[in-house]
Amino acid sequence: MTASAENGPQPVGAVWMLDLDERVPWIMPLVAVTYRRLDPKLLSALVSTLERAASAEILQRLETGRRCYTAWVTFNKEDIDELNLQMKLLPGEVYIWDCATIPAFRRNRLYSALLGYIIGELRSEGFCRAWIGTDLDNKPSQQGIARAGFHHIADLIVARTLAVQQSWLQGQPGVPEHIIAEARRAFLNDRDKV
Repeated sequence: MTASAENGPQPVGAVWMLDLDERVPWIMPLVAVTYRRLDPKLLSALVSTLERAASAEILQRLETGRRCYTAWVTFNKEDIDELNLQMKLLPGEVYIWDCATIPAFRRNRLYSALLGYIIGELRSEGFCRAWIGTDLDNKPSQQGIARAGFHHIADLIVARTLAVQQSWLQGQPGVPEHIIAEARRAFLNDRDKV
């Protein structure tokens, strides 16, 4: 999610959630693919294709317990620098972020299938809830997230006045208030005063 609000309140992002005990559809990608987690030992094989700074950042992320599948999975806290927010997760929760599909491979359901793969792995390890956020205007990502079984539960609203940023979540119609409160706790650390 990226912030684009300059003054008045503007919706900038969509917050998605999935309780990992829910049944989710099996997504079959439209091209042959095998998913697996990036092993930190394999990073040196990738260094020749990455800038040195990028590989150092990837290694640092892996060393702090994050996982990479062409999407990152965090288990405790994660800064969302572009929004000046920090995710704070409870034990059993994960945050999936920084997802990308190479343009030539888009529209093949790879993202949805990847999310399904990650969900299956996390479920088998006993995790209970996954969070994910998207830019409000990124409709292809939102379609992929929905196809993987996630629920759009709230929109992130940002207002900036001078050097002060205010952020809050506006729940989607029909989403129970206790779910919105959980999203506020995770994304806003209970700062939401709506």
